[in-house]
Amino acid sequence: MIPVKPSKIVCIGRNYLAHARELGNELPPEPLIFLKPPSALLAPEGTILLPPQSQQVEYEGEIGVVVLERLSHVSVEAAGQARLGFTCVNDVTARDLQKSDGQWSRAKGFDTFCPVGPWIETEADPSDLLVTTRVNGEIRQMSSTREMVFGIPQLIVYI
Repeated sequence: MIPVKPSKIVCIGRNYLAHARELGNELPPEPLIFLKPPSALLAPEGTILLPPQSQQVEYEGEIGVVVLERLSHVSVEAAGQARLGFTCVNDVTARDLQKSDGQWSRAKGFDTFCPVGPWIETEADPSDLLVTTRVNGEIRQMSSTREMVFGIPQLIVYI
């Protein structure tokens, strides 16, 4: 079961220096926003459906920030208090389509391209959360939120 049912899923691209370099990209001067549709949500242990038009579907382990209410023009302090907690997110991407389209909506927005959960962690410190991605038990990605270019409260304010 998906632990949250968002009305919109706001994502940030290129927010880790290592990942930006891995893809040959520069760091953006301000947060790079993209959206995933709610139809992309998938419950833990669900099956990601691979689109036939892509030959390069990739995973990206991410931290999801669950916000309690609609926010507008908030301070960093208010942003920190508005969040309920954090959850695991897999930002599934059809990398070949992302490159060929020149924008990210199709490549990141397919149904099932946003597995979330299994729960919401409400007590974690967002300044140093370890994000680990495993495939069949093997660690494929590992980083900490302290490596983020833009921190979580700063991102909430920006969005």
